[in-house]
Amino acid sequence: MNNIWQFEIYHNTVQDWLIALGILAGCLIAVRIFKKIIIRSLKKWTTKTDTHLDDFLVSLAEKSLVPVAYAAAFYFAIYSLTLPAKVQRVAHVAVLMVLTYSVLRILTNVIRQFIYSFLKKQENSEAKEKQANGLVIILNVVIWIVGLIFLVDNLGYDVSTLIAGMGIGGIAIALAAQTILGDLFSYFVIFFDRPFEIGDFIIIDDKMGSVEYIGIKTTRLRTLSGEQLVCSNTFLTNAQVHNYKRMYQRRIVFTLSVTYQTTKEQLQAIPGLVKNIILTEEKVRFDRGNFSAYNKSSLDFEFVYYVLDPDYNLYMDIQERIYLKIFDTFNSRKIDFAYPTQTVYIGKNDIEGTRNNMPQNSV
Repeated sequence: MNNIWQFEIYHNTVQDWLIALGILAGCLIAVRIFKKIIIRSLKKWTTKTDTHLDDFLVSLAEKSLVPVAYAAAFYFAIYSLTLPAKVQRVAHVAVLMVLTYSVLRILTNVIRQFIYSFLKKQENSEAKEKQANGLVIILNVVIWIVGLIFLVDNLGYDVSTLIAGMGIGGIAIALAAQTILGDLFSYFVIFFDRPFEIGDFIIIDDKMGSVEYIGIKTTRLRTLSGEQLVCSNTFLTNAQVHNYKRMYQRRIVFTLSVTYQTTKEQLQAIPGLVKNIILTEEKVRFDRGNFSAYNKSSLDFEFVYYVLDPDYNLYMDIQERIYLKIFDTFNSRKIDFAYPTQTVYIGKNDIEGTRNNMPQNSV
């Protein structure tokens, strides 16, 4: 019987193989217990809490730690055996790759969760989360590049040459793609400085529209006529941007013109009449109203008021009601609106002089 246990198979006795199988089976059973009992219990517990952080941690443990535990079980089982160097090398590389992949996945998930949880606490969080997608992608690429360099270094290769080559290649790429890199850095400026966000209505020079998407290279606007306008991030950061979403109130200036036949009493009453009409509206603050100018064909009044809401449709509705009330009030008080006219006065002497200067027809 002892001879059976000491019988060698690939440089290991039967007893060694059974021990390795026992280690593998024990580790696999432990992982299954951890997954079926502990993870399931933690999931039930997280449903009773208000925070989402515990749900994230439990999900992360299930998706990332469990694969590492399975890989570790096979590694420990193989490590207990005496195997050729090539087999041990393959096992070491496989476990290292699984471990690196899991660690990088944990890091990227933690960073993404941290960024999105931070943005969820802010106003207009959904739009800001969409805007942060580009930043998350860039951070993931950087983390994976660093992780792969770490993996290559642990596999025994000299990474100094690789890093030097990446540096030289990076300089060459930077010189060849200056415009793209400029847009990339402008994306970071837009993300951190926040001159505008998704949903804001902006005007740049003669271009205007609502911000629909902010990408790594371009920002897309939905114009008033319906088409999509694509602008480079560098263009937006270098231009003067009028952000109407950040407007807290609207300043409205308008002019009323009346005829020169308007009496003095009517002229004196006009500022008060218009002021009372403006103050009948809600969300409105009257600023001033003055007799402002003698025009060629009219007497001009200038009025200023504020709409205490940035909504454009509300402003247009208020302005329409004010104009209609002014029209009715002026008609009831027989105040005539002026329009471009020219009056020519012809006297009796002018008529007779015109007749004398007319050519006489001879027969």
